[in-house]
Amino acid sequence: MVKTGDFTCRERFMTKSELIVLLAEKKNMNVSTAEVIIHEIFASMTETLINGDRIEIRGFGSFEIREYEGYSGRNPKTGIEVTVAPKKCPHFKVGRELRERILAGA
Repeated sequence: MVKTGDFTCRERFMTKSELIVLLAEKKNMNVSTAEVIIHEIFASMTETLINGDRIEIRGFGSFEIREYEGYSGRNPKTGIEVTVAPKKCPHFKVGRELRERILAGA
């Protein structure tokens, strides 16, 4: 286990469960209440992105859906030409304040 900031994790990443426990501890609340809050936040963010809207959290960053056009490519193993369908993917852009804090801690 590795101690990273205020939470402990196995490989320097935080799981949703660890986030729930951290919120409960920091705000002195019941874990089940913290779980409902975290689930609601993620559900709201998911629904916003599905609807095609952008999420902006000042000082943290923004989330948006980016659309990519289809193209023709080749299978690297067989060399056969394949058509790659158009797709939509979520994209996160880190905010300036968070980026500066991360760089200062490095």
